[in-house]
Amino acid sequence: MAWVLVCFDLPVGTPEERKAAANFRKDLVRDGYIMVQYSVYARPCGSADRVETQVRRLKPKIPAKGEVRSLVISDAQWGRMLVMRSQQKVEAEKLPEQMMFF
Repeated sequence: MAWVLVCFDLPVGTPEERKAAANFRKDLVRDGYIMVQYSVYARPCGSADRVETQVRRLKPKIPAKGEVRSLVISDAQWGRMLVMRSQQKVEAEKLPEQMMFF
């Protein structure tokens, strides 16, 4: 079990750039990613093959301008994440009880 974490900085200075950035975020959500923070999305994957599939599907969706980074972390590492909201510790997102298959 692993998580694919996608972090991005995309330009939004022109209407075309805003549209490209919005489409990229919508594509991530359609592919099963959850928003962790603005411009940071994550998706749980049940196997190494699913991780490779997600990375392969991500590449052609990246807009022409901007920067996108992806990081694969284990479920154990994800579970050790410290999440602070307004100086209160909260639980990190949990693995969905049922995996979605596309």
